[in-house]
Amino acid sequence: MDIFHAILLSVLAGVTEFLPVSSTGHMIIASQFLQIPQTDFLKTFGIAIQLGCVAAVVGSYWRTFLLDWEIDAKVMVAFVPTAILGFLFYNIIDKKFLENPWVVVWSWFIGGAAIILVERFSPTKGNINGLKKISYTQAMVIGACQVLGLIPGVSRLAATILGGLVLGVERKTIVEFSFLLTVPTLLASVVIDTIKADADISNDQWMLLLLGFLITFVVAWGTIKFLLNYIKRHHFTAFGLYRVIIALITGFFLNLLLS
Repeated sequence: MDIFHAILLSVLAGVTEFLPVSSTGHMIIASQFLQIPQTDFLKTFGIAIQLGCVAAVVGSYWRTFLLDWEIDAKVMVAFVPTAILGFLFYNIIDKKFLENPWVVVWSWFIGGAAIILVERFSPTKGNINGLKKISYTQAMVIGACQVLGLIPGVSRLAATILGGLVLGVERKTIVEFSFLLTVPTLLASVVIDTIKADADISNDQWMLLLLGFLITFVVAWGTIKFLLNYIKRHHFTAFGLYRVIIALITGFFLNLLLS
């Protein structure tokens, strides 16, 4: 991995982690087309950019995390399904799904179609307005939806947003709850990846890790603010269309690349 790859992957992660388009899917496809070697250092770099995303959410919502224990408790309840199933199926997902770009293509397409359909038939405005109005049962259901995000290309954010919309949660509320849920989810992933990491890091590589963390943090912070402003006036249909289109384009070029 060189500095160009580090910058590109950091920007890509910072943008896509907090949009319902799947950051993991974009990273897999980008690595496939750029032919970035799947080394131990690349996995370590993934840890650095995940920490950048966590820092962006904590920086945006530190008052909520520190002062509102009720919301914190609901976030942890929502995290339980992912914690259990993610632990049980981590090796299967890591070895089977993360190496198959076609999983991403189909997940993008199906997830995009789901977003379009839910936006077409769900209420214009949910009746659950505000993080505190989400019940513990609803938090658990939203967390169960996030489990689908373990599949590359699905998007944790898309899965929780769709689950929230179906439950009648107002758009801004479910987006913010999804952001908060990102923190324990990514931290758990970082812990597991760190335990499994086996990279001998040089001084130059440490600089790439720091660069990746900082770029991801800044870009992710901006993406969080962008999405919160975007949903004040728009639905999620555009993201659904994007997913369908990028799935078709990626599938076409994968056929050329692998043929």
